[in-house]
Amino acid sequence: MSLIRLKGGTLFDPTHGVNGERRDLAIRDGRIVEVPAATPADHEYDATGMIVMAGGIDMHSHIGGGKTNLSRLLLPEDHRDDRVRDAAYESVQDANGRYLRLPSCGVCTPGTLATGYRYAEMGYTAAFEPAMMPSNARHTHLEMGDTPIIDHGAYVMLGNDELFLQMLAARDDFERLRDYIGWTIHASKALGVKVVNPGGISAFKFNQRSLNVDEPHVHYGITPREVLHTLSRALTELRVPHPLHVHASNLGVPGNIDSTIATMDAAGGLPIHLTHIQFHSYGTEGPQKFSSGARQIAEAVNARPNVSIDVGQIIFGQTVTASGDTMMQFRNTPLARPHKWVIGDIECDAGCGVVPFRYREQSYVNALQWIIGLEIFLLIDDPWRVAMTTDHPNGGPFTSYPHLIRLLMDKSFRDEQLAKLNADAQVASALPQLQREFSLYEIAIITRAGPARLLGLRDRGHLGVGAAADIAVYRDDADRERMFTSPAYVFKDGELVARDGTLVATPTGGIHFVSPDFDRGIEKTLRAYSDANLANNFAHAAIGDDEICHCCRGGRLLPVECLSNG
Repeated sequence: MSLIRLKGGTLFDPTHGVNGERRDLAIRDGRIVEVPAATPADHEYDATGMIVMAGGIDMHSHIGGGKTNLSRLLLPEDHRDDRVRDAAYESVQDANGRYLRLPSCGVCTPGTLATGYRYAEMGYTAAFEPAMMPSNARHTHLEMGDTPIIDHGAYVMLGNDELFLQMLAARDDFERLRDYIGWTIHASKALGVKVVNPGGISAFKFNQRSLNVDEPHVHYGITPREVLHTLSRALTELRVPHPLHVHASNLGVPGNIDSTIATMDAAGGLPIHLTHIQFHSYGTEGPQKFSSGARQIAEAVNARPNVSIDVGQIIFGQTVTASGDTMMQFRNTPLARPHKWVIGDIECDAGCGVVPFRYREQSYVNALQWIIGLEIFLLIDDPWRVAMTTDHPNGGPFTSYPHLIRLLMDKSFRDEQLAKLNADAQVASALPQLQREFSLYEIAIITRAGPARLLGLRDRGHLGVGAAADIAVYRDDADRERMFTSPAYVFKDGELVARDGTLVATPTGGIHFVSPDFDRGIEKTLRAYSDANLANNFAHAAIGDDEICHCCRGGRLLPVECLSNG
């Protein structure tokens, strides 16, 4: 029942329209509370002149599951490199005040412990795995549960699984498809649904090398548009807060802007979220037949209020790409640097491709990708429908967020970085003409308030009374990268977990999930399919509350309310 007070901070809380207001914050029992100013506090922290925001929320970051582990294993040199470790290793004090050095501290895909520590050290208090396979859900939850401090959750992958495609191709009743989707969310303890290259992962198994939005699947005869509309409609009727999370067709293919816009329209006006949209915003103009489609994509998003996006900004340097899009990853294997890769299929649920990659400033394509991501950020009118991501680790590590924030807030810095890039890419860019600089208020939207709203997290991403006391306090600094790299204070559920970039506590994070209503009669169909085709015993398919709590090292269950009928 102790009372904590943050004194004199300058608050940025877009959920409540608070834009740079100097105000004290009071915390009790892990929640923000309202108390009279004269009430004595048990602990006080001086935040005078500092910027106070809710804890950051990363709505798309590959932090758990089989392909994330493969990414870690595929680059052992990243973890054992002394130069990297000396520059960026994570440390935490033990009970005797000694600093412990962690293994698996790579830059590209750090291990579970380092992931939690690095997020917390930047002021982030939640991150969400966007590609959990139903058959691999326990593994995903175990890895997320082993990631300290931050809250977490996952979107379950559907739309390429054999049963869904069989039912869709047979023109089964929509209600049965909806109940199958609802059961899968429930059984895997997911927060939402992700579809990767709708129908395309399955089509790849039948030797189909591309699948456009209205192109029939070579075996099932269905189109990605049908997959998208069915999933969007089902989630709307199930009242799941987060819209269908879509990795669209033709990722990385020049000219894919047409299929990206067609994907937006496939939802038929229902809510839809297009993820890492930078990789889906390419034109075919110019001598290299590769150009920016950022303006067309931004105009399309601006004109469709049902559409939200995250960007998937690339960051120059070594990383590893990890995706369920086996069609795309197989195409990229010749580009692997270093030259090694993994392609796999898992229980006919989905696919997996892991390909190391190095983004280079002097590469025309890589430079233009960097430009396109920034153009999209700067051209979208409504920041509430844009989330900041690098599609960790695909576009670059999540630890690049402070650098990305500076690029968005500081045009002169942005221009300096642009001048270092491939000369032809600079000429092809509209970036120099874009004068916009994000404000601290807008940064708070795209990194906190907006993701919380898109995920239905009513008590996160803001600083209102009753909110979870997930709070980041930054020293105001003209160098925004330095400012957002090392907050003065970071609180998780009211507990101080980091101070000036040094961890002081490592509590266990909680698990966000949604439990939609569905007709359990669908289990008869699911059991019959499982018994005939799958290795797992259907009796153990669903993850119970006690089990998920155990998977997450005793972390709190954080159920997310479904939307109301109104």
